[in-house]
Amino acid sequence: MSDAALAEQVVETWRIHDRINRYLLDSVPAEALAAVSASKGRTVGEQFAHVHNVRLMWLKQAAPELLAGLEKIEKDRAADADALRAALEASGRAVEELLRRGAEGGGRIKGFKPHAAAFLGYLVSHESHHRGQIALTLKQAGHPLDRKIAYGLWEWGVR
Repeated sequence: MSDAALAEQVVETWRIHDRINRYLLDSVPAEALAAVSASKGRTVGEQFAHVHNVRLMWLKQAAPELLAGLEKIEKDRAADADALRAALEASGRAVEELLRRGAEGGGRIKGFKPHAAAFLGYLVSHESHHRGQIALTLKQAGHPLDRKIAYGLWEWGVR
């Protein structure tokens, strides 16, 4: 497989994962963005904001020029589904470019070891962890995910 083909697979994997985050966000009722789990911690909206903010942290480290136009989501904006969606879309595109550069440029992401494919794995693992926390918080707060949505999180072939 060529480096270009591998880079495209890395980027496409990121796109699918990123769309699934927004699929989940779109399923959350507005009032549930303020829900907190039984063990306290971040609200559902703050979980989505955290995902976006961690992306910004990595962009600042690895490719600060990709931060143009991106802003951290503070707690007071974490209940705004439109703001969360727009932020996740924008940071998703920036991370996509970072992954493309890394995969095409020798496989490296500045500040991360060992390589771009592992960085993709790290991001997917981190963000999926928070998807699980969001699903649990919604359930505990009386807003369980619809079964179609819950199964849809795993439908990578159609997302």
